Amino acid sequence: MTDRPTVLVTGGAGYIGSHACRALSAAGYQPVVYDNLSTGHRSFVAGPLVTGDLLDGAALARAFADHEVTAVMHFAAASLVGESMTDPQKYYINNVQGTLSLLQAMRNAGCQRIVFSSTGAVYGNADSKELPEDFPCAPINPYGASKWMIERMLADYRAAYGFGAFCLRYFNASGADPAGGIGELRDNETHLIPRAMMALQGHVDFAVFGDDYDTPDGTAIRDYIHVTDLAAAHVAALKLLETGHAGGSFNLGTGSGFSVREILNAIRQETGREVPHTMKPRRAGDPTYLVADASAARNVLNFVPRHSDLKTVIRTAWAWHQTAHPLRTR
Repeated sequence: MTDRPTVLVTGGAGYIGSHACRALSAAGYQPVVYDNLSTGHRSFVAGPLVTGDLLDGAALARAFADHEVTAVMHFAAASLVGESMTDPQKYYINNVQGTLSLLQAMRNAGCQRIVFSSTGAVYGNADSKELPEDFPCAPINPYGASKWMIERMLADYRAAYGFGAFCLRYFNASGADPAGGIGELRDNETHLIPRAMMALQGHVDFAVFGDDYDTPDGTAIRDYIHVTDLAAAHVAALKLLETGHAGGSFNLGTGSGFSVREILNAIRQETGREVPHTMKPRRAGDPTYLVADASAARNVLNFVPRHSDLKTVIRTAWAWHQTAHPLRTR
């Protein structure tokens, strides 16, 4: 048993969760990973691993009892927007029912602090250069809806049971740990930057969806935030909960955005090679701009993205992708 405070990190074998575990360790905490390894990677785990599913209440209860958990960081979720449209049941069971199971285990164990991995998808078809937290949440797919339901649940747990709960709404998580060893690695990769790099390596085809947006170069603009900055924000939120802060919902982004063409140009500058791609019509529901107003996180969490300049995002992601594919076996 360690004298460091123990944090149960659900989904700690995944992309963002594994970075959060390293940030927790550096900040003096003991992360304990709880993951069913359905999409996570055993090689990403830092610290003790409990292999289990969120729907397994007995396994959760053992994890809380065996490790004297003082707080939870909750990353475990099904997270593919397209899949959520064709298999919504999976998303409501994994994400909503799974979180209810986790919250029940927390209450039984007397653990009342949680930092939840939410998403900008809760805003739905918002089209904004500076999207604030009080923008109406109207998700347009089951993935975003499941995350919004969890946010509502956590608000009710704050009010009724005295939970401290932060909901951190990511925009486009990107980049990789500068020290190497962990990064973005999915069997079904849908994100722009890793998919472009995989295309450069000959692993996938790459398409740009729409070049007729009302932007300087015609392609859509998004807010990219480095995964190391995301991890730091989770630790800052946890520390606030320890002071008695009740939590709340906060955007995590940079407040500025880059177009698809700007991303591809940055990859070309870093690698010296052009990303092979085709042009396709824009996809239904894709907004022109999706950029966070992150001023609330800056004011409350003292959140300052230190690694989210585009050069650092691309440099760390490319370094990771040059080593990633031998790790595809879990």
